[in-house]
Amino acid sequence: MTSKDRVHHVLNRKKADRPATSLRCTPEVWESLIHHFDVSTPVDVLDRLDIDLRWVSIPFIGPKERSAATLSSEGTDFWGIGMKAAKNEYNTYYEIAYHPLAEASSVDEIYAYDWPSLDWWDYSKIKDNIKVHKKTDDRAIMFFAGGAFETPWYLRGMEQFLTDLYENPEIVTAICSKVREYYYGRAVRVLDAADGEIDIIGSGGDIGGQENLMLSPTLWREMIKPHTAGLIKPFKEMGLGTFYHSCGSVAQVIDDLAEIGVDLLDPIQVGAKGMEPESLFTHFGDKISFHGAIDEVDLLPHASPDQIFEETTRIMSILGGNGGYIVSPSHQVQGDTPVENLLAVYQAVKNFQY
Repeated sequence: MTSKDRVHHVLNRKKADRPATSLRCTPEVWESLIHHFDVSTPVDVLDRLDIDLRWVSIPFIGPKERSAATLSSEGTDFWGIGMKAAKNEYNTYYEIAYHPLAEASSVDEIYAYDWPSLDWWDYSKIKDNIKVHKKTDDRAIMFFAGGAFETPWYLRGMEQFLTDLYENPEIVTAICSKVREYYYGRAVRVLDAADGEIDIIGSGGDIGGQENLMLSPTLWREMIKPHTAGLIKPFKEMGLGTFYHSCGSVAQVIDDLAEIGVDLLDPIQVGAKGMEPESLFTHFGDKISFHGAIDEVDLLPHASPDQIFEETTRIMSILGGNGGYIVSPSHQVQGDTPVENLLAVYQAVKNFQY
């Protein structure tokens, strides 16, 4: 069975020869894994670990003054959002330092903003990027389109954006619409250039806190869900798999996400309210598949490899009860996670039997 077959089994909630796998890491962890395996690139690491789901991107070729990548480099990104570095002993992160639409007071100002061009990306490189991932197996390929909740508040500022939901809903709609249209248009161009080589389109935006949603379910359904659906339904209707990312407690709207066509829910932050694997599988396992759930907050940094092996096995036996689960840390692996702890996750996958 190929990696692609394995992931397609997950999308259809059918058991494969083994659970499918995925992996995201901070740059510092990639470097540690490259050193451990004595290889040259993160793709080589993924091949050594036999990771099934692969994330691909395209290079930015737009203006240098808008060339910082959101949340992963310093400077101004293609949206015009300003980023600055913030370091701790394990990782370098990038925080938002400037919200370009913070002072806008009308819909006219939103539409008059210097929005990015779809021509600022080199779509011709997508096939080459996919080919790199398929050196050792036919992997399942995902392109992450973007999201119509986080990017809007990055542009506006979180406090102002959440206030706007009540006081200036027309501004929220204008920003979300522009962002959704852009991400949709870029993803369509990527799909055209990939010529059938992409299996899944990802989207997302953190709408969950530790206890509940960041906004009421009713308000989310009224103001945000239509834009979220605009980055899911069209791709589902094209016959593609769909992936949605939100940290935190999102149990209140999982039925909604399934209804608008989400196949894979990520990252399953198991410490958040209502996100316990047993509860998720019982209530939603027949309508959505899961991606993540190997706790990156407490388990991976602090447990022993044996404990991680056992917990990964337990999670697979619950969330993978009908085959609808991709094993992955519950977010990017951070620099405080020992390499041997991460390796224990994928050793558990190799040893697991349905």
